[in-house]
Amino acid sequence: MQQEPATGTPHRDTPHLRVHQDRGYTVLEFRGEIDIVAATEITARLDDATKGPAPRVVIDLSRIEFFDCSGLRLLYRARGRVLDRGGRLRLVCTHPLTLRILRTTGLSRLLPPQASLDAALGRPEATSGTL
Repeated sequence: MQQEPATGTPHRDTPHLRVHQDRGYTVLEFRGEIDIVAATEITARLDDATKGPAPRVVIDLSRIEFFDCSGLRLLYRARGRVLDRGGRLRLVCTHPLTLRILRTTGLSRLLPPQASLDAALGRPEATSGTL
């Protein structure tokens, strides 16, 4: 059982999401197929991780197998919530098709993907940018 720092409410990992803390960041590790079903499951946990002042969040896509527009909406939602609250959002992604989607939509310029969790947490220039 995991403890969410923002609410103190215990959460279990789900088939599509694991949440943990690492180096002062809340890491949302997406898993499997990120589609509308997964997005429905993930949204409340994403909102919980991004609701406080100056949230520090990493979305880790290294364990995904599929990623559609529902996943993009989750990333845009997280980015907007984090920026509105003066926080930092970082992204981990190595999946070739997902990287292509991120480049095609322009999201890779706003949220530069890193190759690993260590890279995302160790590089200050990997924070969410602007166009």
